[in-house]
Amino acid sequence: MVYYFESTVVSPPVLLFMGFDKNENEDLIRWGWPEDVWFHVDKVSSAHVYLRLRQGQTIDDIPSSVLEDAAQLVKANSIMGNKMNDVDIVYTMWANLKKTPDMDVGQVGFHKEKEVRKMRVAKRINDIVNRLNKSKREEHPDFRAEREKRDRLEREDKKKVLREQKKKQEEEERKRRDDAELKSYNSLMSAETMSKYDDGNDSDEFM
Repeated sequence: MVYYFESTVVSPPVLLFMGFDKNENEDLIRWGWPEDVWFHVDKVSSAHVYLRLRQGQTIDDIPSSVLEDAAQLVKANSIMGNKMNDVDIVYTMWANLKKTPDMDVGQVGFHKEKEVRKMRVAKRINDIVNRLNKSKREEHPDFRAEREKRDRLEREDKKKVLREQKKKQEEEERKRRDDAELKSYNSLMSAETMSKYDDGNDSDEFM
């Protein structure tokens, strides 16, 4: 089971989601999308909250208001973190999550520590948490099927772009050939015209 939340602080709204337990978290880790940003309370147990970016967006494009929503949702879903003030929330792109065989279920590390960002949450803001909880819905997605569909659509889009690029190149090459042929034809016609009006007499005098 996955819990989905809608953050309406931006338009269009963005999607936040988290697993019901560590087993769902494990599936989210395995079948996450390149567009997913992972959030967790630093150094204490908490839910794994994800923000799904649109294709082409980066972690630098996340508005501060959306970061605040994600951070508050993570804090509210941490037994220890929810009781604490001045907690740090860490977040990074899904692709930076590292999973090794010796890790417990739901546990993750990072490929590159320098790509992990941190933000401080002074206290729980009930208005934010309540707003997000009102949008909460439960679903039972097939993580693998969704990821495979996403990848298939991406491959199709890339093939379409390549086809369009190839078509454009062929059209440009055809235009270059046509221009070259036209230039050659014009040069030929010009030479024939000069020959036609040249009587071989260099003198401009006539009797």
